[in-house]
Parts: sequence; C-alpha cells; structure tokens
Amino acid sequence: MTQDFGMSAARNDVLSEVLTLIRLRGELVYTAILGAPWGLRFQAGPAHFHFVESGEMWITPTGEGPILTREGDLVLLPQGKGHVMTDALGSPVESIETAAADHFDRDGLVLRHGGDGEGVRLVGGFFSFEGSPLPAIMSSLPSLIHIPKGENGAPPWLAAISRFLLAEAQEPNPGSSLMISRLIDLLVIRTLRSWAASEANRMGWLGGLGEERIGRVLSAMHADPFHRWTVQSLAEIARMSRSIFAERFTAAVGEPPLRYLSRWRLTIAADLLRSGGLKVTEAAYRSGYASDAAFSRAFKAHFGYAPSEVRRQSPA
Repeated sequence: MTQDFGMSAARNDVLSEVLTLIRLRGELVYTAILGAPWGLRFQAGPAHFHFVESGEMWITPTGEGPILTREGDLVLLPQGKGHVMTDALGSPVESIETAAADHFDRDGLVLRHGGDGEGVRLVGGFFSFEGSPLPAIMSSLPSLIHIPKGENGAPPWLAAISRFLLAEAQEPNPGSSLMISRLIDLLVIRTLRSWAASEANRMGWLGGLGEERIGRVLSAMHADPFHRWTVQSLAEIARMSRSIFAERFTAAVGEPPLRYLSRWRLTIAADLLRSGGLKVTEAAYRSGYASDAAFSRAFKAHFGYAPSEVRRQSPA
C-alpha cells in the first residue's frame, strides 16, 4: 500500500490556509456553575464554545432542535446565530446579560446561576471573526458542532486547552489577552479537525477535502489561487471528465468550482487590502476582474462592504 505524504500534507494545508485568513479574536473565557432549574439565552452575535466539565445540559440553536450534551462534550457554535442552554427542556430561561449582571464574578470569571438542584459546570467563551461576523468561506459549517467525549473521556487536547485558557484568564499577566486569543484559535482548529474527520455528510470545502480527487483540486486552487484556472484544467487535475468533475465538485463543496475559486480569491484580496499589501486596482487585476467597478461590486456582494472600507472593518 502506497503512502502519499505530499498529498496528505497539501490537503491539510487547505485547512491551515483557510483558518489563517479568517483570523479569530478571542473575547472572553469563563467558568459557569449552574444549578437546576436554570436556562440562559444567548443573543445572536459572537461565536461561542462550551465545554461541559460535569453534569449535562440541553443546547438549542436558534431555529433548530435541542441537543443533549454531557460531561466531557464540547460544543462549538461558529455562526453566532444565538442559542439557548437549559438544564431540562421547558425550564425558565433568562438572558445571559441579565444573569451576568447579577451573578458574574468578574475577578474570578465565574458565573453562578440557577437553583439548588443538580448542577452542571462548564468552561465557556466567545470569539469573533476579524473584519466580519462570519466569513463566507465558513458558511458551509453548521450552526452547532458537537464533539462528544470518547470512550476514555474528553480528548487530552481539549482538557489541556481548557485548563490553559482558564489559567490565563483568571491570572492575567503581560500577554494574557494574546495568549487567550491564540488558545481559542487552537481550540477552534482542533474542533474543526475532529469534526471534519468524523462527519460523513459534511458540505463545503471541508467536505471536498474528504474526497481524494476533489481534495487535489482544492489543494491546487489554494497553492496558486490567482492562476487562470478553467473547469477543464481543474478537471484534468482531478482526472475526470469536465462534466463529471463539475458535478462531483458541486456535490462535495456545495458550489461550482469557479464560484468557490472566486470567493476564495476575494477572501485573499480582502486580507491583502487589510494589510496594505495591495491597492484596489491591483486586487481587482489579481482577482481576475476586468475593471475596478466589477471587482468592487463582487467584493461588496461577498462581504457587505466596499474594498475601500476593508481597513475600517478590522476591529480596533
């Protein structure tokens, strides 16, 4: 049996490249100790994660059904659409803002809330994506990613990251804010890797990486994104006919190959504009647009703001 280490590395690099360009900004890490009955409502906004240290609880993303989580489980809510957490279905719910105002210890970063019944203890936190609420390249992710504990309990990496996050948050030293942000980066990356490895029916670029020939094409696109790719040249990399490749790519990734490529080029262009590495005219040319106006229209449709406003969209 042959081993293609180069191909595996290249496919893994697609994940690295995407996550590099969608920089995360960690906002807060805290411990929550919640006694039944309790319920908390999180409004739409930043992305959240919850690691259940002990006990169990229900999480219900806005517009979706409830999911039961138990000790050792991790839940990532990358789209920030809002969610509700309760000890039991039907328990009274209070907004997290109201609960935090009355019961959050800002020095110890501990939220104590609820009644005297059976409790749950969790490590929670939230983060945002730099420059926009959710980059379009991440839109294929579900609103909730559930990583249940394995037969031997929570994965060692999860327990370790949670422990370091709380240590940095509770005992701030010079550089703690940056450390928390990097640890949240690591938590999200490891969560996505675990989810991608176990989720059979995923869509988007993560789904494409699960198919060997589509993965080769994604790697080629990401290795040379501004190459004048055509469906035919990409089909040749996949070793498929043009029509079969277009159908398979769309089924795996959720959109046609050139549309995916266009979105990825715009993501790179936004990053270069943000850093001052390109002017709008240069970004338009490199992204394959015949004019600044056409590039600006596509950019605004993709991100919701004009290329000239990129640097103002970055958080202070």
